Amino acid sequence: MKIDHEYGVPTVAVHTSVFQWVVRSVARANGMPHMRQVFVPQPVIGKSPGELRAYVDGNDPITGRPVMQEVIEGLTAPFGEEELKETAFERSTPRSVEPASEEELYRLFQENQWTDQLPIILPTEERVAAMLVRTSRKPDEVVGHMRPTDFREYWEYTVEKVAVNAVMAGAKPEYFPVILALAASGVSARGSSTSSMASMAVVNGPVRSELGMNCGTGAMAPYNHANATIGRAYGLLSQNLQGGSVPGHTYMGSQGNGYAYGSATFGENEERSPWEPFHVQHGFKPTESAVSLFTGCRSTAFSLGLREKHWREHVRNMLRGLDPRTPPTLLLDPLTARMFIDRGGFDAKEKLIAWIDDNARMPAGEFWDYQLAQNYIYPRATFGEEPWATRLKAAPDEPIQMFLRKDIHVVVVGGETNPYWRIMGCTYQKTVSVDEWK
Repeated sequence: MKIDHEYGVPTVAVHTSVFQWVVRSVARANGMPHMRQVFVPQPVIGKSPGELRAYVDGNDPITGRPVMQEVIEGLTAPFGEEELKETAFERSTPRSVEPASEEELYRLFQENQWTDQLPIILPTEERVAAMLVRTSRKPDEVVGHMRPTDFREYWEYTVEKVAVNAVMAGAKPEYFPVILALAASGVSARGSSTSSMASMAVVNGPVRSELGMNCGTGAMAPYNHANATIGRAYGLLSQNLQGGSVPGHTYMGSQGNGYAYGSATFGENEERSPWEPFHVQHGFKPTESAVSLFTGCRSTAFSLGLREKHWREHVRNMLRGLDPRTPPTLLLDPLTARMFIDRGGFDAKEKLIAWIDDNARMPAGEFWDYQLAQNYIYPRATFGEEPWATRLKAAPDEPIQMFLRKDIHVVVVGGETNPYWRIMGCTYQKTVSVDEWK
């Protein structure tokens, strides 16, 4: 689109057929609904050069016409009258809907993909007004901007729009500042990656106890109203205020991800942690409240405690189980956190992170053979970006570090019923103040 629009060079985009709806939607959202598109079969990964050549020499599976003929026509033929009819993308959503019965309204919300397919609380004027009372911000104030993929334009949304989704999720009005902070982050809980990622939200500071959030036993389970509905509101506002999240159109997660229902939302167990809170590591005071966002939650390694003799090998094996494209965030029960201190002397989070960075290694040949490393890290290495450029030069059997130290994180959560812990493969995005939205 950039080549076509900004440089005036005729362009034909070639995609695999499974992406037909999403790429047309992206083109439409960016004001180029007439952009020429050609499709080849899916999959591409794992196919031989001969099989891929057959795709190009064959027919477009969507239209049934020869692929190369469509490419040539797309580069040379003028736009037809029908192609030029649609030039704008409708970005507004109604403030209210027509009165109807409760059953009819539920059906309307579901048919319009405004829900996560679970029952909702209908956002009446009165309920939304009660939510708005809990913030000093005006209803029409812009909270932020969000989009499902890097290739769509950002949608803008107001405090009132966020309140509507908070009501739908069943959140109490007192939760609203946390939900506004999540919305203000601009980080979508409904990202459209084909890898089926979900998001995670970690709450720190006094607001945890003020709202009765669970940081201990069952903190990541469906047992706490604040945890559950704040996380659900984050997901609902993401899909509704970013322009949608519809499988095949604006959501392309191949398998989907159950974490997306509640976005793995919980409070850090600061009181039982032997280290400083997560938000303090990122510039906040202990007395301030904040929420931290992580994306790419799609893989975990899980275990009980640390072995007495072989804990180092044990942790290394867990780290090796992650795809090297996605860095680790250690979610430690307080008992496990203290075991890391007892076993390894990690009396500060940074010491544990440094050890993880140095010990998360695999042979270079194996690392660069991972598909996601080839897709996303290899190009950066070939452009000279460090440390990837140096690691690309390593011999195939030389162990290289899998991650970057800045991308490794530690969060303490759990109720000390046993030193269970997990490594969540995810990427930290940012920490946002909750106090600013009160």
